[in-house]
Amino acid sequence: MKQDYINPIVLQRADPWIYKHTDGYYYFTASVPAFDCIELRRAATIQELGAAVPTVIWKKHAAGKMSAHIWAPEIHFIDNKWYIHFAAGGSDENMDEVWEHRMYVLENEAANPLEPTWVEKGQLQTNWESVALDATTFEHQGVRYLVWAQQDPQIKGNSNIYIAEMNNPWTISGKQVMLSKPEYQWETIGFGVNEGPAVLKKNGRIFISYSASATDDHYCMGLLTAWDTSDLLDPNSWTKAPEPVFKTNEETGQYGPGHNCFTVSEVGSEDIMVYHSRNYKEIIGDPLFDPNRHTRAQRLEWNEDGTPGFGIPVADS
Repeated sequence: MKQDYINPIVLQRADPWIYKHTDGYYYFTASVPAFDCIELRRAATIQELGAAVPTVIWKKHAAGKMSAHIWAPEIHFIDNKWYIHFAAGGSDENMDEVWEHRMYVLENEAANPLEPTWVEKGQLQTNWESVALDATTFEHQGVRYLVWAQQDPQIKGNSNIYIAEMNNPWTISGKQVMLSKPEYQWETIGFGVNEGPAVLKKNGRIFISYSASATDDHYCMGLLTAWDTSDLLDPNSWTKAPEPVFKTNEETGQYGPGHNCFTVSEVGSEDIMVYHSRNYKEIIGDPLFDPNRHTRAQRLEWNEDGTPGFGIPVADS
């Protein structure tokens, strides 16, 4: 059964994350235009998420850390508890440092994550202090990993993709390893950016999609691939696609697609890619503050060699 969706799924929600739980519901969270809170909504189908009433489960702090630019929340269910990983700006040392993003974690032991019982687990510390964001997590062969974007002061560019093992959902262990940095022309337009990683395990491989360049029509997606029997903490295990796998398409009127996640169709038979994009190219002012990055969804096809075929962003319906 092929599943098609009427796009956009949810208006004015960037950096979307959809998780299908064992209770049959899809749980949705994303960056809100005001960047001031984290909201959750749920529905029985992906299409119905747009009409679902959002519940604000956490609000930014009034000052200091976690007081600005609340970005890219993700909801995960780990060891019978709910977790939300997100990035937030702000600093206790300098109230003007709204761009000093770090990664943070919320926890909820309730069966229903819409219950207002979320608690802050604090900052997700990495090997050094610098701008860090877009944390995602996955399990493989009994080991939990964190994948995220972070700036290395020793490397030119805004952010690279890193991986590390985790002791628990809010703590990494050992040394973080860089998997990718902005190096191709299509990764460095406007800004040198690798961010928004998303993990998909299939066909004996582990795929990590990520987004690159500025958040205007140049925003696009790249792909990292490793065999699932390889050492995931060895950068040599990963192959990087030399060209973007998903990008602006003038014919379908979709610009700057990226910051995706993966989920499954309602009947569970197909892989679904969820992402944001705009339906116009010209932006007035900073594209980050243009609110019209809408959440969209489409089927992910598979090539004969077992690799994902992302295709092109479909036109709005």
